[in-house]
Amino acid sequence: MHKDDQALIFELSTPGRIGYSLPEMDVPETDINELIPAGYLREEEAELPEVAELDIMRHYTALSNRNHGVDSGFYPLGSCTMKYNPKINENVARFPGFAHVHPLQDESSVQGAMELMYDLQEHLIEITGMDQVTLQPAAGAHGEWTALMMVRAFHEANGDLKRTKVIVPDSAHGTNPASATVAGFETITVKSDDNGLVDLDDLRRVVGEDTAALMLTNPNTLGLFEEHILEMAEIVHGAGGKLYYDGANLNAVMSKARPGDMGFDLVHLNLHKTFTGPHGGGGPGSGPVGVKADLIPFLPKPVLVKQDDKYVFDYDRPQAIGRVKPYYGNFGINVRAYTYIRTMGPDGLKAVTEYAVLNANYMMRRLQDAYDLPFDRHCKHEFVLSGRRQKKLGVRTLDIAKRLLDFGYHPPTIYFPLNVEECIMIEPTETESKETLDAFCDAMLQIAKEAEENPEIVQEAPHNTVIGRLDETLAARKPVLRYQKQ
Repeated sequence: MHKDDQALIFELSTPGRIGYSLPEMDVPETDINELIPAGYLREEEAELPEVAELDIMRHYTALSNRNHGVDSGFYPLGSCTMKYNPKINENVARFPGFAHVHPLQDESSVQGAMELMYDLQEHLIEITGMDQVTLQPAAGAHGEWTALMMVRAFHEANGDLKRTKVIVPDSAHGTNPASATVAGFETITVKSDDNGLVDLDDLRRVVGEDTAALMLTNPNTLGLFEEHILEMAEIVHGAGGKLYYDGANLNAVMSKARPGDMGFDLVHLNLHKTFTGPHGGGGPGSGPVGVKADLIPFLPKPVLVKQDDKYVFDYDRPQAIGRVKPYYGNFGINVRAYTYIRTMGPDGLKAVTEYAVLNANYMMRRLQDAYDLPFDRHCKHEFVLSGRRQKKLGVRTLDIAKRLLDFGYHPPTIYFPLNVEECIMIEPTETESKETLDAFCDAMLQIAKEAEENPEIVQEAPHNTVIGRLDETLAARKPVLRYQKQ
């Protein structure tokens, strides 16, 4: 049996104990069998815990305090910008005029919501250097797939059916080749050079008449800016392909550089990363896609446009790839992103980039002597370390990540990108103070020292968490699907 503060809700259950009370019924009772067909009725009562209201409140409050999130602690999850979500965004998203609208309302009754979405599109057009934006895609990978479906439609409309391959760097996000495959393309890998950037000679080798697009994020997944991006764009465009921008790392260049000015033809953005929508379990995503003029006809329909003094959805788009999301995207996340952009303004968004880059470089330099630094150069919003030195002492990167749990930190991304041995990817974002960055660095430095002096402490971590060290292999092969009453 668990201790009370660690028990499952079913283990707290006591027969006959209740957490609610209802007034006596003042209307005639109806036989449920007359309302619901027998095939949909339970043969046995649902197995539910019987717990008092006070106990259930304490139980779930205690569980919530064990969660990791940006509101409760530093969350340096590299490549997945986990920045603070300002609460003013939440307040605005809950305005009755936004929270209570229904997607099936007539357009004339939701002009305010449509104006917000149109204005958000205009802001994103300016930020990215694109010519048009759709807010439909529901998240980043969905935006990738949407963009590639437009690339495919573009080439097919031009009768260029031989373009069946999409090029991705060996350091790309795993969603890139996955999205390309789902969109019907074959993926081709382009290597990185010794500086962690795309190898231009290898790019020239793999580009050809069958190239549909190159997928790229800039800065790349190693946190390094692709300084030859204009030459890369020239190579791809010269072969008739399109250049696609994965916006996962836009936090590093926002208001400093625009993908459209680098030569990109399409871009997806992660409003739940760069623009402070709740991320992961905190809420749905939003992955708008921007395109240059020659790709506008292929945007998913409907397209939100302004006609005279009103906003309408344009369905008359014969070359559109179709609808990719019911209604028009995740509206609540779009409201949050719009609030953030309007609150920050141009100068504020520029400061976001500056502090994100400053924080990452500060941490990198503090940690470079304790861990291996694969690329000793100025980074952008994130950086990678290698635990090769610790591995020689019998301590794996996985052990380091588990040891961080003892210090109260959610571990950063590990073992990715794949082209760095024992990789540790750290992204501090702009919202963290120097004191927080120093505390995390101190923990990392202590772990490196432990690996040298007493490696068992790290190898057997975590020690101070509610649940001890897990067997990941066993958990993956024999998951516990539900609570089984003994």
